[in-house]
Amino acid sequence: MSTQENPEKVVIFGTGPAGLTAAIYAARADLEPLVYDGMQPGGQLTITTDVENFPGFADGIMGPELMDILRAQAARFGTRFSMNALDSIDLTSRPFHYVCGDEEGWADSVIVATGASARYLGLENEIRLQGYGVSACATCDGFFYRDRVVAVVGGGDSAAEEASFLTKFASKVYLLVRRDELRASKIMAQRVLANEKVEVLWNTSVVDVLGDDTVTGIRVKDSKANEERDITLEGLFLAIGHTPNSSAFADWLDTDGSGYIETAADSTATNIGGVFACGDVQDTQYRQAVTAAGSGCMAALEAERWLEEQAHSA
Repeated sequence: MSTQENPEKVVIFGTGPAGLTAAIYAARADLEPLVYDGMQPGGQLTITTDVENFPGFADGIMGPELMDILRAQAARFGTRFSMNALDSIDLTSRPFHYVCGDEEGWADSVIVATGASARYLGLENEIRLQGYGVSACATCDGFFYRDRVVAVVGGGDSAAEEASFLTKFASKVYLLVRRDELRASKIMAQRVLANEKVEVLWNTSVVDVLGDDTVTGIRVKDSKANEERDITLEGLFLAIGHTPNSSAFADWLDTDGSGYIETAADSTATNIGGVFACGDVQDTQYRQAVTAAGSGCMAALEAERWLEEQAHSA
């Protein structure tokens, strides 16, 4: 266990693609990283089935298996892991002090890779069927719904964009909008409304997801007519936003209006020296496993260089 007099060189919070890639690079640089799993070990890929767009796997790979491979690779180079989640951290001065469950520690540098959590409707069957017809990433999973009927929930730019994207594969896309208008930008709204594969259901919300092992349909409610009906389909995509897992750092690190950690241009550096952020906790644009991994690599390299600079200036 680290002490204030003998802190860890680098501590990484999060074990998704960003955190584990950062661990691989940090471990190979002899930084002996300590990684905390957090609330969702392995990140969002652990609730994904087939992953076909991560380089190196020609036949695709299951999300949990991919994360197991990355974890084993990090461990091979000496990464240490703790199952605990971060409770609190103080970034006032170095070494940084943190508490994770029953563990207390200090670190010379910190890499924040805590990810973001997709917002869900909170329906029991929706949660049960995640990865089996329920998805929060059309870019990741749209390919699996070629010539099938799907639905997208949401009314903003993300929902309009995902509905348009899914028309490349699906035979029909329902766009379920709770209100009687889209919140999306004018150009995105026009694009989705003009697409003949998209049927917009206004004033509509999902009240249940149907299916035993996979999604077979949804039950929706028309708020104006106060009527419910079932729609047969095979895929339900949630596009109602993401919540970055940044709350533990909010008192110290600059964030945007949605809570995403802000980093310097072309960098993972935050407003506090020695603290770096990578992956979905600071990515508002791409949210892909491969881009998260790339930013994890950047964070580890930047942490290594920063620690070297501190050693030379001491």
